[in-house]
Amino acid sequence: MKLEIVTPDKKIFDGQADGVQLPGANGSFEILNNHAPIVAALVQGTVKVTQGKSTESYQISGGLVEMQKNTLIVLAESVLS
Repeated sequence: MKLEIVTPDKKIFDGQADGVQLPGANGSFEILNNHAPIVAALVQGTVKVTQGKSTESYQISGGLVEMQKNTLIVLAESVLS
């Protein structure tokens, strides 16, 4: 699936992903390739992006996520260092 992680200031990630774990307002959840459309609120936590055998992690302060037509967009308030 195509994945974009963006903040109001810049684009953090733009590429392909096999799976993404997200810190949802009601608990952690994972979105895989060809997931059904969804919009969900995110809280402070870790976004884990899986590509093959590699995993990248980003600490976010909260935001929203939208999955539609095999494109996942994470709108993060900010990415914490």
